[in-house]
Amino acid sequence: MDISVVIPLLNEEESLPELSEWIERVMNEYMFSYEVLFIDDGSTDNSWNVIEAITRRNPCFKGIKFQRNYGKSAALNEGFKAAMGDVIITMDADLQDSPDEIPELRKMVIEEGYDLVSGWKKKRYDNKLTKNLPSKIFNAAARYSSGIKLHDFNCGLKAYRKKVVKSIEVFSEMHRYIPVIAKAAGFKKIGEKIVEHRARKYGITKFGWNRFVNGFLDLFTISFINKFGKKPMHFFGLYGTLSFLIGFAMIIYFVIAKITDTEFALTNRPSFYIALTIMIIGMQLFLVGFIAELIVRNASERNVYLIEDKIGV
Repeated sequence: MDISVVIPLLNEEESLPELSEWIERVMNEYMFSYEVLFIDDGSTDNSWNVIEAITRRNPCFKGIKFQRNYGKSAALNEGFKAAMGDVIITMDADLQDSPDEIPELRKMVIEEGYDLVSGWKKKRYDNKLTKNLPSKIFNAAARYSSGIKLHDFNCGLKAYRKKVVKSIEVFSEMHRYIPVIAKAAGFKKIGEKIVEHRARKYGITKFGWNRFVNGFLDLFTISFINKFGKKPMHFFGLYGTLSFLIGFAMIIYFVIAKITDTEFALTNRPSFYIALTIMIIGMQLFLVGFIAELIVRNASERNVYLIEDKIGV
């Protein structure tokens, strides 16, 4: 199969018929073998009935329905598990992503050798104050922390080599950082394509201001996991040891001062209590690292490796 299109959705009954017809038209024009996976993330409107009608009309369209709303990351992860195409395209269901971009995205993966291609909505129709400005700040922070030179990490329109989506897990709200997750899994060739951004035709956006706050928190999480997820003691142990040694050195200074000067009053000095606190914090950090190492060593996926190729095995 040439292409799998994975479309997570929540309450998009109005846009689904038009979107499905548009995708079908593009696929037929380029004679792609394809499937379209609608992932209904607990819609409360008539979206699932619309999906059922679309699948009866064209068996290339398929649907997965969640019992309740689990979030976009869960929907994408389930779609990636089910996808069978050589190239997987993700896009939103609100008609703000254009299916006309699919052939060129596939070409970049198949012919130009990209593992992942992310869309860049260079010209946007969103509110500049509430969405564009926070998005620019968020993307700048993501570029700086990850080293991946993308302008729009959160763009829903992306193309993946099949091996990429079968090698990663998208959890929590980490769909914003799939390029970061893919890079951590060893997929280095990540590209970008300017794509059309269309004004919303139906309904309202499902995301509010909280997604930017959560986005930055998730950025810290994914950066930490990628760097220290398999070796937590390298972080907690290092800073715990430094903290303990600093506090211990201060205590030694106070003890020597007390020995050489009998009138030296330890309990009247705030720095003495600060030194004790620093030592305690250091020991706690070290113990956290030690416990984290025990958890990692006993995790069932601790020795999961991505194998590039095999010969004679």
